[in-house]
Amino acid sequence: MVLIGGITGGIGSDVARRLAAAGWQVGGFARQADRLATLATELPGLFTREADATDTAQVEATVEAARAHFGRIDAYVHAVGSILLKPAHLTKTEEWARTLDLNLNSAFYALRAVLGPMQAQGGGSIIFVSSAAAAVGLPNHEAIAAAKGGLNGLVLAAAATYAPRNIRVNAVAPGLVDTPLAAGMLGSDAARALSEKMHPLGRVGRPANIGSLIAWLASAEADWVTGQIWSVDGGMAHVRSKPKI
Repeated sequence: MVLIGGITGGIGSDVARRLAAAGWQVGGFARQADRLATLATELPGLFTREADATDTAQVEATVEAARAHFGRIDAYVHAVGSILLKPAHLTKTEEWARTLDLNLNSAFYALRAVLGPMQAQGGGSIIFVSSAAAAVGLPNHEAIAAAKGGLNGLVLAAAATYAPRNIRVNAVAPGLVDTPLAAGMLGSDAARALSEKMHPLGRVGRPANIGSLIAWLASAEADWVTGQIWSVDGGMAHVRSKPKI
């Protein structure tokens, strides 16, 4: 069974569809009840619960409800986050706090909650969605880069702590992906063209680019993989392409 935080988002819903098609029992949570209902109509047997990933009590209750419903949680996918593009001097304190809450605190709350069932059953796989912004300096990304950088550190430490208990912890770090969350950055031809040029492969990502890797990391085929931050970003974080003349 896989539980997906942020299951109604572009990446979360792709993972849900992909794993359901592969025969997994799938459950997930998000804040939007209407979107949960729509996805449940598409995927019969889907377990859903309305919950706020930044509320520790709601996260813990959701994990317990999923465990009680299915009997175990084999994998957890944390596809929760936000995008804030502002230089530090223009970032309000509440924007900074909210960015950390959505991208770092929520990840810790979910990690802590799913470790109980996974330790009791003898193992599991936990996958977080990070960002290329944590690995390469991008202008106006101070808040999100700090939050995702913290997430990467959380992944490495947790992977070390829980490896002896057969719990694998990894992250996938995308560049810009064409999802509803990124709609504001891709809302015009000029904006899309600029975003495409930031990626050496010359295009932004699709949810399937990320979901396919997450599905593999959740599977038994990846049972010797832990403590990794996987870049899936069109080359953004690690490649410098030759400028066009």
